[in-house]
Amino acid sequence: MSETYIRENLEQIEKRIQAACDRSGRAREEVLLIAVSKTKPASMVREAMEAGIRDFGENKVQELCEKAEEIKEFSGQPADRPGAELLNWHLIGHLQRNKVKYVADKARLIHSVDSLRLAEEIQKEAEKKDCHVDILMEVNIGDEESKSGVAKEEAIGLVRAVAPLSRVHIKGLMAIAPVAAEPEESRPYFREMARLRDEIRLMELPGVEMRELSMGMTGDFEVAIEEGATMVRVGTAIFGGRNYNR
Repeated sequence: MSETYIRENLEQIEKRIQAACDRSGRAREEVLLIAVSKTKPASMVREAMEAGIRDFGENKVQELCEKAEEIKEFSGQPADRPGAELLNWHLIGHLQRNKVKYVADKARLIHSVDSLRLAEEIQKEAEKKDCHVDILMEVNIGDEESKSGVAKEEAIGLVRAVAPLSRVHIKGLMAIAPVAAEPEESRPYFREMARLRDEIRLMELPGVEMRELSMGMTGDFEVAIEEGATMVRVGTAIFGGRNYNR
């Protein structure tokens, strides 16, 4: 796939994001596009960067770390290039506690925290590395056995439990809607996520911002935006289909 193809895909996605924002009376700046680069080579990440993308999502810790190393000139703001634009890595897949040590200081945002034990492990590694880690709480909004995430009914309790951790900062919620034949079928799930986010935000818990709502992928990101998503995770529509046997 050529850089031109990726650029053209991004131009079309940008038009769709803008149209969804217009329909819902939102400013375009309220929605961050995260390009999901899982299974794709670092060369394609660079091509998307050339087209203006700075935020990339990875499912696996190892793949995130490998790409961060390969594109390390953009991993942080170099002292000799003040104002240089950064490359932000988002861990969007399930995170095992024994792999936290590899990603705590590399991910701009961990979208998939779903237990106190995982948050405590992140706290421990953040202390070791003398850093702070921004996270989202993943909610299993469809109550699906095959998916990670805290149950909707337990989300508020988990936020309360994690909030006191000094180096772990809750920025909002994340969810993956159940697979659907039509994007409209995802709307009730996205609407419920927005309601839950707003409910927690109104509680004004110390150390909890509850600003972000990461939801919506290639098949349903426009509906997610209409229902309040602040981050959409789009991969196939940017990079094309994936080969999971690589």
